[in-house]
Amino acid sequence: MSIRIGILGYGNLGRGVECAVKQNSDMELAAVFTRRDPVQIKIRSAETPVYSIREITEHQNEIDVLIICGGSATDLPEQTPEYVNYFNVIDSFDTHAKIPEHFANVDKAAKQAGKIGIISVGWDPGMFSLNRVYAGAVLPEGASYTFWGKGVSQGHSDAIRRIAGVADARQYTIPVPAALEAVRNGENPQLTTRQKHTRDCYVVAQEGADLPRIEQEIKEMPNYFADYDTTVHFISQEELDKEHSGIPHGGFVIRSGNTGWDGEHQHVIEYSLKLDSNPEFTASVLAAYARAAYRMQKEGMSGCKTVLDVAPAYLCRQSGEELRRELL
Repeated sequence: MSIRIGILGYGNLGRGVECAVKQNSDMELAAVFTRRDPVQIKIRSAETPVYSIREITEHQNEIDVLIICGGSATDLPEQTPEYVNYFNVIDSFDTHAKIPEHFANVDKAAKQAGKIGIISVGWDPGMFSLNRVYAGAVLPEGASYTFWGKGVSQGHSDAIRRIAGVADARQYTIPVPAALEAVRNGENPQLTTRQKHTRDCYVVAQEGADLPRIEQEIKEMPNYFADYDTTVHFISQEELDKEHSGIPHGGFVIRSGNTGWDGEHQHVIEYSLKLDSNPEFTASVLAAYARAAYRMQKEGMSGCKTVLDVAPAYLCRQSGEELRRELL
């Protein structure tokens, strides 16, 4: 029996989930839900129905896991706690500072409903989180560093687009080369947030918009830009479409640590990603954790989980016997 997947939101991430489901033979796309007019939504899965979000609770018996593809700024804090009352859910909430609050809200609703909600799934938070945990556990004496980019951040771009007067935007996160080199050399530098990354914003403003106000709102936005050296470029829609239409990303998790009686031996663990499509890779991670949510709920678990709570075997199509034989 295939795991029946529902998608809420058919933007870049939702389209990526559709592709990911196609690549997983134990899954099928059961439905797509949208805030837009369903008639106007054309999806690639010709046999899959598209419904208005207003109809979503009418289909709870047709979906095993709902993958929520909204933005972290305003969508997911409301949608995930709401819809976990009806479905096992997965989201990609990526506002690191607010994860504990989001977890608590989803956990309360999920436990009351007897559902599983896995939050903050993707590559960071997500795959990078796992590598920070593994490396820190293996090398307790040391320091961990995370660098993102150069690449387009979907969540940060979405946050800019929600500012009044902004028509479109792309935001690039860029590691500071000197900081990255020092970490790779095992120097264990003490780095502030501002010393590790810069942020470049390319913004299309609506006609007549107050450009200084928009730039100020971007640079002062807490949890997104306030702690970084941020540059704002105002450009035309044509230039944005021509020069910034792709959504690449990537980054590095590096742990530098010591072993030995007196810490005489140094080790560096580095995990890196180079992503041609940020949303499609994130969607692939979401699909794997949808499998985990389905299995965990079948075993009687409930409540909110993160990638740190999910055993690797739950992510894989293979049985435990196959995993031990082929991958262990």
